[in-house]
Amino acid sequence: MDPSEIRQLIEAGFDSAIVKVESGDNTHFGALVVAAEFEGKRSIARHQLVYKSLGTLVGNEIHALSITALTPDEWREQGGGT
Repeated sequence: MDPSEIRQLIEAGFDSAIVKVESGDNTHFGALVVAAEFEGKRSIARHQLVYKSLGTLVGNEIHALSITALTPDEWREQGGGT
């Protein structure tokens, strides 16, 4: 899969997320997802929301996915979006 396809699928699963997806081989991916839906959720719950947006692709077309899931405040604190 192409990283842009994964980005679009993740974006569709959230109201207004910032999503960046990278891959060197189109099977192993790294995703940064910044979404208000993560507020008050632990890391595992955040990852589950991302996996939900990708459905059965994870473990099939997407062999491995490394996720950084942040709230907008966390993203700003880390210097993102500036």
